Formats: sequence, structure tokens, C-alpha cells
Amino acid sequence: MTAPLRDPANRVSRRAITLWLLEALVGYVLLVGGAALVASWVDGSGWTWLPAWVLGHIWWLPIVLGVVMLPFIVLEPLWRYAVHRWELSGDVVYARSGWFSREWVFVPVSRIQTVDKEQGWFERLLGLATVQIRTASYAGSSSIQGLDFDVAARLAADLAHRAHELRDDAT
Repeated sequence: MTAPLRDPANRVSRRAITLWLLEALVGYVLLVGGAALVASWVDGSGWTWLPAWVLGHIWWLPIVLGVVMLPFIVLEPLWRYAVHRWELSGDVVYARSGWFSREWVFVPVSRIQTVDKEQGWFERLLGLATVQIRTASYAGSSSIQGLDFDVAARLAADLAHRAHELRDDAT
């Protein structure tokens, strides 16, 4: 019988909740705004092939979409914060992420090819960063999002240093 996976030791920054909230709000505005544009276009174009009940209630589309999606804007950031964790042990980076589906990633430090620290607009505004870890694996790269900028800088430097020390020739 195998033991269940334990949680990685470190949480991401609490400011990651604000980051994910801002990203969700932008998506919400684009989605509801796009629905309003579609409703406007359908309402003004005289699409006679649509049923009359659809044409008569086309403005319900952005309203219903907005009401249905609103709880996700609040729940997603909180849920993601509860799930996202990371840990650097002696020779493995262990990260867990996701909100609808979960992803557990174990990256052997000796297999790391590059380590990058990235900041998007919202991350820069909030003093956060993302660490991208790339290997030669078919799975590509892994990332740890929502880290405090100083933590991300230290983690990236530590990973690069350890990867150099543990590098082996088996690729």
C-alpha cells in the first residue's frame, strides 16, 4: 500500500489571491462584455431566422452569464490559494496547483535546464513573480505562480545553483 502524497511545505503569497481575482475580473468583463456585444449585434441586425423568443430576450444573455459567472470570480482565487503550494527539497522541486483539476509536479533538480523568473502586469503591480522550470522532459516546463518577488528570486537562484551542482550527463 502506498502512502498518500503529502502537501508541499510552502504556500504561495497571500497576494496571489488578489492576482487571481484581478485575472478573473478581466476575464469576467471580457466575457460579459462580449455577450453584450453579441446581444447588441443580434438585436440590431434583424436576424429573422432566430426564434422570436430568443430575439425578444437576447439582452438576458449578458445578464444571465454575468450572474452565473459571478460566484466563480470570488471562489476561484480562494480555492486556488488553498491548493497552490511548493517545496524545494535537496534534489526535487515539488509543486501542486490547479483548482478544478489538480496537478502534482516533481522536478528532479539534476534535470533542470533553465530557470526563469517572470512577472506579468498584475504580478508586477502586486510584487509577485512566477518561476518557470524547464527540463528536457516531454511534459515541458513547470511553473510556480504567485510567489513573492524576493522569494521567487531566491528560489530561481537556488535552483540554478543546485542544478549546476547536481548536473549529470544522462539526458
